[in-house]
Amino acid sequence: MRPGRFDRQVLVDRPDLIGREAILKIHSKNVKMEAEVDLNAIARATAGFVGADLANIVNEAALLAVRGGRKLVAQRDFSEAIEKVVAGLEKKSRVINPEERKTVAFHETGHALVAGFTAGADPVQKISIVPRGLSALGYTLQTPTEDRYLMTEDELYGKIDVLLGGRAAEEIEFGRVSTGAANDLTRATDIARRMITDYGMSAKFRNMVLTQRGSQYLGQLPEPGLLREYSETTQQYVDEEIARMLAERYERVKTLLAGKRDLLAKIAGILLEKETIDEKEFKEIIAA
Repeated sequence: MRPGRFDRQVLVDRPDLIGREAILKIHSKNVKMEAEVDLNAIARATAGFVGADLANIVNEAALLAVRGGRKLVAQRDFSEAIEKVVAGLEKKSRVINPEERKTVAFHETGHALVAGFTAGADPVQKISIVPRGLSALGYTLQTPTEDRYLMTEDELYGKIDVLLGGRAAEEIEFGRVSTGAANDLTRATDIARRMITDYGMSAKFRNMVLTQRGSQYLGQLPEPGLLREYSETTQQYVDEEIARMLAERYERVKTLLAGKRDLLAKIAGILLEKETIDEKEFKEIIAA
């Protein structure tokens, strides 16, 4: 921006529930859909999605209907389209040996069970051991019931617990762990680090921010650029606190799953037989 020029920057945030529903109506205007298609339910299941994502979902749903030989797009087409956008293309042709398949089943069941018994966790919509995308051998799909703009400390701990549930289930069932939790551990570590450095949720640096995270539109440091403003001693504390926090949450998750080992084996067995469990069936199983 040169001196003397008048420049205006228009900041466009991600759409809320009402905005997502309106965007879906625009993109589905020329799509022939069954009467029972509920765009509001689709909007609720796509919290955090932007306009391009929603347009992609409508397009994918229409393609799925055509491939299925149907003239009208059904609600299940939209559900499958959301899964494709979130987790990638289904790869049923990928061959997985029985031992790895069993590991994946217990891993995903661990995620789902911890989510099912953690207060404030997003509800489990689907559990699957069908490979998707380039590397996902299975997935547990959680969808928030509403748009959220703030999270409490307990809710952040809950997110860490759900992420650690997969590895904990593997250790409980097989007495060893695998590389399948790599992405889970990365995300859990990032949440723990942000709690300490960004949200002021550590014991030693309570209510204190240790880093400056800039944003591109304000002309500051681009995400995830970090400007460290603390000493090596503080860095050591941050590292040790992250390790302590994750170890503590992991033991809690192991205790939870060990107490529900029969349920863990039951759900994993159903997954190995059917490959997928939907939200209704999962709730019925854990409520029994």
